[in-house]
Amino acid sequence: MARCGFRFRTWTAGSRRHLLGTAALGALFATRRGAYAEELVRTAAQTEGPFFPDRLPLDTDNDLLIINDSLSPAVGVVTWLSGRVLTSSGSPLRGALVEIWQCDARGAYLHSGSGNGARRDAHFQGYGRFVTGTDGRYGFRTIKPVAYPGRTPHIHLRVSRGDSRLITTQCYVRGDAGNDRDGILHALPAGPVRDSVLVDFRPLEGSRIGELTAGFDVVLGVTPADS
Repeated sequence: MARCGFRFRTWTAGSRRHLLGTAALGALFATRRGAYAEELVRTAAQTEGPFFPDRLPLDTDNDLLIINDSLSPAVGVVTWLSGRVLTSSGSPLRGALVEIWQCDARGAYLHSGSGNGARRDAHFQGYGRFVTGTDGRYGFRTIKPVAYPGRTPHIHLRVSRGDSRLITTQCYVRGDAGNDRDGILHALPAGPVRDSVLVDFRPLEGSRIGELTAGFDVVLGVTPADS
């Protein structure tokens, strides 16, 4: 993982969006894969689940830790989630809308039907989106996912392009003890298919506050036109 010179700090809304929305993402977010084989293992599709936000937040950028001009960050282990959207041959997909959503550190989703909703962290955005550039890369600043009753820690991710929904999936913390008891994860065949949604959450080199990095390349089972 390439060293990241970024540090957690309080920014103005303008400076935050400038940092998280520029081409510097290419240097900030390193993907986990190296050279590509002729055919990559396709990312397994997973259920969207019942907690896609039923009302989107006013702030829908790719920094889920700070909402609009708030000076108070969300509770949780700061995590830089990144990767690329690729065809099965390894070609990057530009112009893809990547959306993520997850529960906060208290196990509550940004959804009116979420359990534990009364204790939801009001500083956690809960949902974010990012449009890939020519390199197919996306990046989010979020928190390490946590378990809630019945589920192991995970982050939901959806990729669309234009009017086409390309994949909905979930990514999981590789090695988490709860993975062996999660029925949705274990519905996937063991081996490369299940491994396609398991992600290493590693310490960010040089971070003084215990930040993590997580690389999750999304390999599509279809090759969209004009990729």
